[in-house]
Amino acid sequence: MNSPKFAIGQFVDFERNNTSMSRGRGPYEVTRVLPADGANSPMYRLKSRAEPFERVASEYDLFPVDGPPPVRAAAAVWWPMRRRT
Repeated sequence: MNSPKFAIGQFVDFERNNTSMSRGRGPYEVTRVLPADGANSPMYRLKSRAEPFERVASEYDLFPVDGPPPVRAAAAVWWPMRRRT
């Protein structure tokens, strides 16, 4: 079995040449690494902020991308810490 190429929390998107399925806009966050399929390719459970459900995809259908900042990180940028006086 091949070791997984993507980690939980990493952002990925589908290869552009795979137009046979309809899907929402990416990026997709890896939420779980699943056992390999029959082609010995690791499988991943993915979640897009644009869709209310998760998808499952093979590793060979995906490529890594830069994702949006985590919600907590974005809040930290916009909410400066108060100084104690």
